[in-house]
Amino acid sequence: MKKRQRNRITVVPLADQLRSYDRGWLRGDLIAGVTVAALIVPKNLGYAGIAGIPLQNGLYAAAAGAIAYGILGSCRQISMGPSSGLAAVAASAVLAAGITGEQDAASFVAGITLASGILFLLLAVLKMGWIAQFLSRAVVTGFLFGAAIDVVIGELPKLTGTEVTGSNPIQELRSWLGTLGDAHQTTVLVGVIALAVVFGLKAVAPRVPGALVLVVGGLLAATLFDLGAKGVALVGDVPSGLPSPEIPDGQLMWDNVGTVALAAVALVLIGFSQTAGDARAFAAKHRYQIDINQESVAQSFANMAAGLFKGMPVSTSLSASSLNDHSGAKTGLASLTSGATVLLTLLFLAPLFSILPKPVLAALIIEAVVMGMMNVPEMRRLARVQKFDFWIAVAAIVGTLIFGVLAGVMIGIGLSLLWLVGVATHPEMPALGRERGTQVFREADEHPGDEVVPGIAVIRFDGGLFFATADALEDRLRETIHSTPDLTGIVLDCAGINFVDSQGAAKVADIADLAREAGVTLRLARLKPTVRATLARDGAIERIGEDKIHGNIFRAVQAEQAAAEKGPHIEPA
Repeated sequence: MKKRQRNRITVVPLADQLRSYDRGWLRGDLIAGVTVAALIVPKNLGYAGIAGIPLQNGLYAAAAGAIAYGILGSCRQISMGPSSGLAAVAASAVLAAGITGEQDAASFVAGITLASGILFLLLAVLKMGWIAQFLSRAVVTGFLFGAAIDVVIGELPKLTGTEVTGSNPIQELRSWLGTLGDAHQTTVLVGVIALAVVFGLKAVAPRVPGALVLVVGGLLAATLFDLGAKGVALVGDVPSGLPSPEIPDGQLMWDNVGTVALAAVALVLIGFSQTAGDARAFAAKHRYQIDINQESVAQSFANMAAGLFKGMPVSTSLSASSLNDHSGAKTGLASLTSGATVLLTLLFLAPLFSILPKPVLAALIIEAVVMGMMNVPEMRRLARVQKFDFWIAVAAIVGTLIFGVLAGVMIGIGLSLLWLVGVATHPEMPALGRERGTQVFREADEHPGDEVVPGIAVIRFDGGLFFATADALEDRLRETIHSTPDLTGIVLDCAGINFVDSQGAAKVADIADLAREAGVTLRLARLKPTVRATLARDGAIERIGEDKIHGNIFRAVQAEQAAAEKGPHIEPA
């Protein structure tokens, strides 16, 4: 009975949360929801600016994502909404499709958002939420870093009131530097002050919502100093009201189906890797379980809702989720409250954003991507811990800057797959020696003082034994046979073999014959039951001999010494 309860599918996790709801949680949920809304409203204006869509569309996505996830998500502290990384992917997709009009861009972004939601749902149905694990952290770090540089360069003209040209960030930067002589002084002043405020608050008062302060300050400055009349560009019309559901332009999607597919894959991999990691962290902190496939369902409906209501891609926001947690969120009701607060903002406050100066918006965007996407500490950690991962991250940065954000994601995915294939097809096969006075065998290179038994080579195979690694095992044993004088036996430690395919099983039989032809006995130690069963079905165990299969390395070496009648017998430790 307990097993059925644990494994049953929860269609609406919020319903389960409300059944066991403690009235004492209500205050925390409501306060958390309103507090998070105060953070995400100004931030989502910036995310919409990154994507190149009307500002209100960022708020549409924030509301739809928060409400859908609050109902369907299994993590109680997650705040779902647009993010700088996903916005950068959306902007790159718009650029790749050659779309210039703001409304066409909005429809296209809504379309790729809807497509990513459908793809999320497919992964949930097939229980393939684990696929996000194939995008390595190093690749994500590099891609986001490169995308942040791209976004920052794209926002620089708004800080100076100038126009630039160029097909990539490097050309745009060069063009911008050439326009500095024509910079609008008032615009520059507003931009510098805005940057100083938002980054200064982050440095001296990190708990103060810098984005909210900046937006309110920008609105007040625009009103008090009539910045629009002084030549400072303003955001323009931001209508009030709620969106009605609308199917994105199907013809526009079909004309750019390749870009839509690439963008959807990129959004799913990046978005879900962020959400899954954050969900696990909060669940571990508060000691409850999450369902990864349910998280895929929740993110699916959150993105489909955002797409149908003219929004942009959504995923978890770590800063907003952390604030949600610290503010007392106990259930998905906090997320519903956040979404409802955003809706009220759209109804009653949206027109206020029309007079927001563009350099203030640019400063808001720059702060969001620098603080949220340029992870310098992680780059330093990669360089310190594993140089290979660091250079993968650097390659993702360079690819993003040269070929664009969307291409950078694809390059990152390709690098992740190449790395995975490289690791999988190059298993470690170290020689082992015996720790003196014990029955323990360990890597000889790491412990040069360990005993190497004369005439017997002990080798451990680490990894799956399948079509891509089988030849490597044969090559390793062939090398051992040819390079070891007076070799009588090989003990293959199989503790690291978790699975074997038909080609791997056939190869075990082949190397048994290879050893026999060379006058060398092959013995297997520490075979796992499933691996042994596969080898037995293929006849490899019979070829080797049941008497040459041993429970541990020490017994295998003893048996080989006794059979060869060479050297002193190893006494038990």
